[in-house]
This record gives sequence, C-alpha cells and structure tokens, in this order.
Amino acid sequence: MQTRSACEEFELNKIPLTRRDLGVLEGYHSPQLDVPVRLNTNESPFPLPDTFTQEFQSEIKNFDLNRYPNRSANELCTSIADKELLRGSEVFVANGSNEVIQSICLAFGGNDRSALIFEPTYAMHSQIAKITGTRVIEGSRNAEFQVDENAALDAIKKDRPEIVFLCSPNNPTGNIETPELIDGILTELNSTGGLLVIDEAYKEFSENASELIVSDESNVAFIRTFSKVWSLAGIRLGYLLAPEWCINMIKTVSLPYHLDSVKQRVGILALKHEDEMRRKVDEIKKERKKVFDALVSLPLKVWPSEANFLLFKPELIDAYKLWEELLEEGILIRDCSSWEGLGGCLRVTIGSKSENDTFLNAVRKILK
Repeated sequence: MQTRSACEEFELNKIPLTRRDLGVLEGYHSPQLDVPVRLNTNESPFPLPDTFTQEFQSEIKNFDLNRYPNRSANELCTSIADKELLRGSEVFVANGSNEVIQSICLAFGGNDRSALIFEPTYAMHSQIAKITGTRVIEGSRNAEFQVDENAALDAIKKDRPEIVFLCSPNNPTGNIETPELIDGILTELNSTGGLLVIDEAYKEFSENASELIVSDESNVAFIRTFSKVWSLAGIRLGYLLAPEWCINMIKTVSLPYHLDSVKQRVGILALKHEDEMRRKVDEIKKERKKVFDALVSLPLKVWPSEANFLLFKPELIDAYKLWEELLEEGILIRDCSSWEGLGGCLRVTIGSKSENDTFLNAVRKILK
C-alpha cells in the first residue's frame, strides 16, 4: 500500500479556498445538443443578410488585429445612440447582456447591498448578483406571472434595494410588465435612490412594450442585445441605455479594452440592416401566432407571449417525458419544469416555418 509523503500532502493541501457563498450556486446551463431542430435558447432562426456578410468580409481584411480595440467603442456607441435617439454618452456596450448585468452589479451592488428580482424570471439576474456578492431579494409572481404592484412597493420600502431587475417581456414567461407597475417602482426608487433595470432583450417582439426613455432625472436603465433580433447570438454583443451618470459609473468597473475590434465592427454593420431585421421580426411574430394557436388546441396550458418563445404545460403527460420524446424526434426545447414557479413547464423558441412545423407535428404525434 502506497502512502503520500509529508511533502506530497503539503502540496495537495495548498489549494485556495473559494468563497463559501459560491458553494451553493450552480452554473447557468442550457443543453447544446447536436439535433436537427434546436428551439431551446431563443436564438434567431435566420442567418445574417448576404450583404452584411459581404461587407464584413471586406472590412475584416483591413483590421489591425495587432492593436488594441477602441477602448470606448465610440463609433458603435454613436451608431446605437443614433438608432435609439440618444447621445453616445448614454450608451455602454459589452460582451452580451450578461456582461452588462455584471457591470451593473459591480457598480451598484456588492457587499451590504441588494437586488430585488421577481421569480420566475431570467436566471442570470440573480446568478450574477450573487456572484458579485450582492444580496438577492426574491419577490414573486402570480399564476399568470404578473408582479403585484403593492407587494413590490412594500418590498422596496422594507429592504430599500440598490437595484431592481424587471424583465419585459419576461423570460421565460413571455409577458410584459405593466406601465403601472413600472411607474410605481420607478417613483419609489427615485425616492430611495435605487436603480430600476429593465431587461428588454425581447422588446422588438412585443406589441405593447414600455415606451419609457432615458432621462438624467430618472433612475431607470435599459438592457438590450444583438443576440435575438440581429441574429448575432454567436458574437455576444449587448448594450445598456442609461443616464450619463449611470454610464460613467458602469465604465469605472469595466475592464480596459473589454470589447474587441471585430465585435465593434459587427455591431456597426448590423445596424445598417435594420429594415431587414424588422421584416424577420414580423415573420417570427406570425409564426408565434401559428404555433400558439396550434398548441392551445392540444391538451396543453399555453401562456400568451410577447417574446420569441412560448411557455406551455402538458396536462396529460409529464413535462420531462414530453421533452425526452421530442428529443428522440430530433427536437430540443427548454425544460423549465424544475425551475421555481414553473413546475411542469416547457419553453419553445419560435424558429423558422419548417422548424415550427416539425415541432408541432412531433407534439401532436406524442400527445396522441
């Protein structure tokens, strides 16, 4: 029998300890399986326009990749600001909306600070808050996934959170937050000094999204992304629209040269193709209605959605069994059945016409 020497034991024990609070966290995981139809991560089913690809290939040949990127990403911020009718100083760009969320938590959260969320909602709001040492206060939603305004205001008055996250349309439920709720929370936070962060990753798919705008006098910020509408999930590009004082605070916690040159150019070029992107959004909205109408005719509970996905709950079959059988048919959707407040629920991304037809045919076959 071999035994370790004292030296070996010493070397084995020289492992740094992680923070104790990280031990209770689980990483954010979404299955990436090689199947013909992937409808689990809310990506756009459409490729980028050929004209975009041609422009990008032409420009990338001239990149000085031996040089650091523009630290402030000024040109991209200006392009986004022009689209949003804002100033470039009211835009912050980052590696996906998740880095935006992280930067917000680093700037306004942290030790002895808190963030209020309303479950079920986008998991990364609470995940990133906890990673940055920000205490998470969990509010809840009713059976139709709406936030009770009075309960929300009571939580703000009691806990005085530095950050309140709202996702509208909400992921994974698809509903928007009401103007009355947003106005009530914002009024309370303008008094307490907290920041309202509205995650609008799916705003373009909504017919009734909030029309709030950035104002130096209002404690509200908006998260947007290029992943969905702009067919750029693979490039990881997101941005924040916020008052200049908020953007300046965010910049103090961002890493130098954090947004590479290629990503900056991709965002600038994509914005030139807004008309085509809008046409694709209209196609997805039409397909969303088709899929919704088909699902409600089956033994399923289906929630209306203003995003590019639908949440539904099987009534005659276990949710995980339906998920498994769809996977056997080569179709991957999102299993939400173990998430807080979503027992027995599944979520399907609205894909291309052929992908949606394949999904619906498989669901009909399985439920028979």
